[in-house]
Amino acid sequence: MKKIWICGAYGHLGTALQKLMNTGKYELFMTGKEEVDVASPEQVRMYMQRNRPDVVINCAAITDLQECMDDPDEAYRVNSLGARNLATEANYMSCKLIQLSTDDVFSGKENEPLNEFDYVKPRTIYGKSKLAGEQFILSMTNNFVILRSSWVYGTGKDYVDQVMRAVKDNVPFRASINQFSSPTSATELAKVVMEFVENDLNGIYHAVCKGSCSRYELAREIVKDMGSDIEVFPISEADDCRPVYSVLDNMMLRLDGVPEPCDWKVALKAYLDTLKQKGGYIIE
Repeated sequence: MKKIWICGAYGHLGTALQKLMNTGKYELFMTGKEEVDVASPEQVRMYMQRNRPDVVINCAAITDLQECMDDPDEAYRVNSLGARNLATEANYMSCKLIQLSTDDVFSGKENEPLNEFDYVKPRTIYGKSKLAGEQFILSMTNNFVILRSSWVYGTGKDYVDQVMRAVKDNVPFRASINQFSSPTSATELAKVVMEFVENDLNGIYHAVCKGSCSRYELAREIVKDMGSDIEVFPISEADDCRPVYSVLDNMMLRLDGVPEPCDWKVALKAYLDTLKQKGGYIIE
């Protein structure tokens, strides 16, 4: 039975992975910061030596852009040194490390989909700290997969949840018309992670749902699916920090024959349908 350690197991992706892996096929080790602080070399070393996982999946991160700007030291401590510590121990114990990264490693000033061979130049503290984590992994271990994704949503607080709450409260919603990316369901992303749990491929990969849209288009799609008539106001945001265009191309998935996530509209509808089946859109 393959041993899998999921760090940051209680966020979007960790929750989705637990659902996919709850089959009796894997022995799961799931931790949050309270159990293991990935930024602590001693805690990571002790946990790894005690449990000896075959695969480590690092979902632990500080992802809030403002939080990263307010406390850069903590952003680098978790997003960069956390990846370093896991890479060090994974290399020592000859296990595979799967690191979740982000579209924010790019400048966001491009105007066409970015593949894994395009030049990275992050502008946010969040993006810079995640890129530093990638670089630690590249230099410190050979058996790794770095998965970059974008606009990930799932159980918990995120942009999709914000729109749903506006619908629930019957209040207008303001959405950007000049920020573009690929909304990606945590469930679809988890399916890609599972492919790398089971195969021997290594390297940097992009993993996003097919297609792209603006924040405004995404909000409109959610409101329509929920059967609401609240107003979605298009706004043009002047934000020098957030990437304007960060659409990723899953080139390496295609080249290596790994199944890509489905279209973003299909994935979004599946997610919203699942919430409806559970009795409502909002998860408290």
